[in-house]
Amino acid sequence: MGKRKPMPSAAARGAKSRPKRPRSAKQGAEIREENPQLPEHDDAETVDTEPRAAETVQHEKKSNGGFQGVAQSDEDDTEDELDAPSGDEPGDKINKGNHCFDETETSCSFHRHVSRVITNEEVKALIKQNSKFKWEMPAVDIPRSKWVGTGGKMQEASDDHLHDVKGKLREHWQHMLSDHLNSRMSFFTLCNSYRDIMHCNKKPFYLKRNGVDSSTMDAYIMHALNHVHRTRDVVIRNDTKLRNDADREISDDNTYLDQGFTRPKVLFLLPLKSFARRIVKRLIQLSPLQQKNAMGPFKKEFGESDDEMEVPEHSTKPADFDLLFAGDIDDHFLFGIKLTKKSIKLYSNFYSSDIIVASPLALKRKIDGEHGKEKDFDFLSSIEIVVVDHADVISMQNWAHLEAVFEHLNHLPSKEHGTNVMRIRPWYLDQHAQYYRQTILLSSYLTPEINALFNGLCFNYEGKIKMVTEYAGVLPKIQLEVRQVYERFDASSIAEADDARFDYFCNKVYPKIQELDEDGLLLFASSYFEYIRISNFLKSKEASFCRIGEATSQQDISRSRLWFFEGKKKILLYSERSHFYHRYKIRGTKHLLIYSLPGRKEFYPELVNMLGESENRKCNVLFSRLDLLKLERIVGTSSARRLISSDKSMFVFC
Repeated sequence: MGKRKPMPSAAARGAKSRPKRPRSAKQGAEIREENPQLPEHDDAETVDTEPRAAETVQHEKKSNGGFQGVAQSDEDDTEDELDAPSGDEPGDKINKGNHCFDETETSCSFHRHVSRVITNEEVKALIKQNSKFKWEMPAVDIPRSKWVGTGGKMQEASDDHLHDVKGKLREHWQHMLSDHLNSRMSFFTLCNSYRDIMHCNKKPFYLKRNGVDSSTMDAYIMHALNHVHRTRDVVIRNDTKLRNDADREISDDNTYLDQGFTRPKVLFLLPLKSFARRIVKRLIQLSPLQQKNAMGPFKKEFGESDDEMEVPEHSTKPADFDLLFAGDIDDHFLFGIKLTKKSIKLYSNFYSSDIIVASPLALKRKIDGEHGKEKDFDFLSSIEIVVVDHADVISMQNWAHLEAVFEHLNHLPSKEHGTNVMRIRPWYLDQHAQYYRQTILLSSYLTPEINALFNGLCFNYEGKIKMVTEYAGVLPKIQLEVRQVYERFDASSIAEADDARFDYFCNKVYPKIQELDEDGLLLFASSYFEYIRISNFLKSKEASFCRIGEATSQQDISRSRLWFFEGKKKILLYSERSHFYHRYKIRGTKHLLIYSLPGRKEFYPELVNMLGESENRKCNVLFSRLDLLKLERIVGTSSARRLISSDKSMFVFC
């Protein structure tokens, strides 16, 4: 072997390094000329989740002719590395002499997904095609539901569901899950297709503890682990080949394009600490690696108990409420997880992490640079899988935070973070990373906001898959004989729907309320905007009312409930978020007016059943043709379609 040529540093190569890379016409239009300087960076492990900028750490292998390692592979720490391919696993390259063979990479979904380079023309075409759902397939174990998708139809899963999975992971899951493995494979197969997924009929663990939620969670965690292992395996394999072949130049071979701008590849977005704790605990169980650093800091922040949440004794709240809020309901958390050769490390530095676990609120504050700190979101530049679980709970927090996070994904970083620019994948340099990112949205029901996020910010070139469900409705859960009058108003577009609803209430509904002049009217609004708007209107009319919203103090809530029950205030304005966080039973309700239908279908029978103490029960519901998503979950899909398409505008359910 000849003398090894030392590789120049990333800062020294600059713009000269990129034009050397062989690029076909299909591999992109222009070469980007940004040349950020290498920042000071500390890749040492730390419990502090803030990336530190201490002294520059450059990984060098002095014994190999000055070979400069890559920050994303941590070649300076042999104990911290994922296993380099040994050739004894299906899908691994087998070294025979000076040649490398790969028996299954061409059929591996990971390799197929990341190796394809799309052109600008293909990007324009896929944005149009991604909205056309052409095929369908049954949703296993989910009644009255089916999957529909764009692009090529999903092929039937093979008998070997884990043929794409690396050996140690596959063996661990087969041993750990045993007879339960098949129940995970249906959703795992969807995830492994690398398409964007919107699953909005997921039964959460706190609503129906039948194992379906656990199966779905296991499936996407398994997919994330497999993706990280595959990614790191390719990097380490190429590092080994470069060390063993002194005369090989990176710029001479496209097979060494194996990295993004930064190391983190998976992002889990969750609403509450209790959910994050559940995810991390399961991720550790599903990984064959050992949890290295002590769980003390994690348990201190996320709770001590290893037991599943249980319903408190003698609770007057619904069981799903007790389970949902039994754990830590803090919505501010953000930390990294690093997978090494032998262990999983929690609270790793962001730029040396493989997985980021965060709430939208904490990540938004990190992006904005809270407490006077420098804005930093470069660690989101190379995220390739985003999982948003319990999106319906996030919608009860602040959906704008989630949208802001998505808008900051896959941007060009402002600095270099120890990455070898000669090994960055071409679709990162072409700023096409967002078209390779897989987004998995999970919710117990569909909202217009979730739909807009899926349609407007998810453009995976592989295509999309979403669930479509026929709903039976929740009217049978109403325990009383109540005449429910549905009144339809006209709204020509989504942009005008709020104004049309408000005008109908002010001009058609409120005059009747004034004329009757009765007490006991519970006025329910699903959004905070509607709640504030109605409150201001009632103030302008000097109406006798009180209110309970998510920002109302406990003292004011108690006072409002008492005034309403005693008849001192005739109207009680009540928001859906307040009901979500408290599940009050409003006594004294004689007339229920639903200004806008609740998003959570189980709230509807709870509200109607509050009329149980009244002899003359009344229930009125306002809706438009644009409320189909909410309407079908409550009255059923078939009935909702009749209400939307009928020439009449008044309907009665008894």
